[in-house]
Amino acid sequence: MMRLFWISFLLCLFISKNSRAQKVLNLKSPSENIGYSFKLNQGSAEYGVIFRKKLLINYSPLSLVFNDGPFGKGLKMGKPIFRQGSENYELIVGKNRKIHSRYNELLIPLEEINLPRRRVNLRVRAFDDGLAFRYEFPICKTQDSLILLNENSSFVLAGNPLVRTLFLPSYTTSHEGLYSLLPWNEVKEDTLMDMPALFEFPDQKFLAITEAALLDYAGMYLVKHDGVLLSKLSPLPHRATVKVKAVLPHQSPWRVLMISDRVGALIESNILTNLNDPPKMKDWSWLKPGKTTFPWWNGNITPDTSFAPGNNFETNKYYIDFCARNGIEYHSVVEYGLHEWYSNDGANFMPGPHADPTKPVPGLDMQEICDYAKSKGVGIRVWVYWSALYAKLDSALDQFQKWGITGLMVDFMDRDDQEMVNIQTEILEKAARHHIHIQFHGAYKPTGLSRTFPNEFTREGTLNYESNKWNEEAISADHDINMPFTRMLAGSTDYHLGGFRAVPTCKYKVQYTRPLMISTRCHMLAMYVVLENYLGMVCDFPAAYEGQPGFEFIREVPTVWDETRVIDAKPGEYIVIARRKNTDWYVGCITNHESRKLSISMNFLGNANYEADIFADAPDVQNDPNHLIKQTRAISGADNITIFLAPGGGAAMQIRAR
Repeated sequence: MMRLFWISFLLCLFISKNSRAQKVLNLKSPSENIGYSFKLNQGSAEYGVIFRKKLLINYSPLSLVFNDGPFGKGLKMGKPIFRQGSENYELIVGKNRKIHSRYNELLIPLEEINLPRRRVNLRVRAFDDGLAFRYEFPICKTQDSLILLNENSSFVLAGNPLVRTLFLPSYTTSHEGLYSLLPWNEVKEDTLMDMPALFEFPDQKFLAITEAALLDYAGMYLVKHDGVLLSKLSPLPHRATVKVKAVLPHQSPWRVLMISDRVGALIESNILTNLNDPPKMKDWSWLKPGKTTFPWWNGNITPDTSFAPGNNFETNKYYIDFCARNGIEYHSVVEYGLHEWYSNDGANFMPGPHADPTKPVPGLDMQEICDYAKSKGVGIRVWVYWSALYAKLDSALDQFQKWGITGLMVDFMDRDDQEMVNIQTEILEKAARHHIHIQFHGAYKPTGLSRTFPNEFTREGTLNYESNKWNEEAISADHDINMPFTRMLAGSTDYHLGGFRAVPTCKYKVQYTRPLMISTRCHMLAMYVVLENYLGMVCDFPAAYEGQPGFEFIREVPTVWDETRVIDAKPGEYIVIARRKNTDWYVGCITNHESRKLSISMNFLGNANYEADIFADAPDVQNDPNHLIKQTRAISGADNITIFLAPGGGAAMQIRAR
């Protein structure tokens, strides 16, 4: 099969790109390492993908099902259009600041031979770090709208790669669960797989599948159906057969294949933001990425005080003062005693008939809180249930801006159908006009829209340390190490970071207040660098941090970066990431449940001289996981640093130019 595909790929190089009679089309990435081949097989569209002369995707059918019938057979091809594209742009929030995007593009017009002669354009872009395609639905004389029932994009995987993915029970989900690792031939048929999913082929070839620019469309999943990897779209509520309704012209999101023989290159890739539009708004000077408290996680702990803790000014003042002392940009106002900060007559945070996020609970003066925080140089963010917010979106955003609120955590969305996708886009657009940033919690993965809407700081879409408040099994290092190779490939990853009370696994117990951790403190410090997250949480209470070893690293670590490099990585085992902000570098290393010794090359520093603070697991962390050793030393690009990582451990470095 591989031989036949490769012969076909080579033969088509001799076919004129401008020939209307051509039945096979080829596209290569600028480096020519990635090859895409398209053909009509008896009137049906098929494509395949090769990387460094190795087959990854065998010829795979593409088809769509509309309410007036399937589109995918009896097709003819119009004149293909080849072009080269390049773009230089800067990200306001991201893992890299200056981006150079270069690609080769192929536009393939497809039309039915027989009535109703519907037309769909297939647009393909080949980058050096991946490939993307999308469906474009042009206006035609007989049709001005579409109703899409299914999108059958298939990916016929070559061989039997290892699959690292999150299996899901349904489309209605918070995307929280443990990842699975298994051979492709052992994947259960017709079970939803979340994206990004990572496929590891022999000879260290890596393929990750996800999507970019999810706008006015349904979110995509993967399933194994009849032995073939197939796309599935999230259905509209109360109309399960319909996935997308749209006025023409319209287009799908990009179906993205991230490809490399170095898994770290997938993490470094900017392909998702490359496939999104620049911001429409011109002035983003008001936007300030940073770190935030989140007292709900620790249980709203306060010291012995003369005031009654609660949804009141004094409790929030305690956390605001902590932020001001330690350079933490934001304080989050969430709840107290399991009642949110705003008026609501529903139970368990569910909006009741009179829920109103413009009205604080009695005793809480939001204007007083915002004014005090502003005087201390701290921004105020609030948590809100999405439907309570959306019911009063315009008036709520007006009131929030009047108070001086700078950010929202919008929660419990748990859907990615077209309706919910459009709701989230509307929230982003309107929040930006009110100078408010957004953190989507209980939400689907990012799709690179932080380029178009830089106020989208982060998304959850993963199981994280919040579950230590109620789960009998704590989030482990084995789960954490999956994040960079799966969920984080999509972008900013919202995690409840900062737990400073680690215990040996045998001593772990559920604590709703002052939750416990089982990975080492250095593992926790490193997660602030390992994860891409433009709004890093500092979830524990002030007394858990101040005076504690390692807190100085949390105070200093940025949340957006000028440059990101993966120094060393092995999926499921360990990772070493270096990120630069201005002239300073930060390094994060984490391991799984196994201890290991890593030799880390500092050649990314170049010829300059630096001073490094190195935080490493102490020899006795098996008994006291909070114990760390801090070393300060001169360092240069010629050095190799040997680091010992304990089981569930980590290491973190702050490297300053001298």
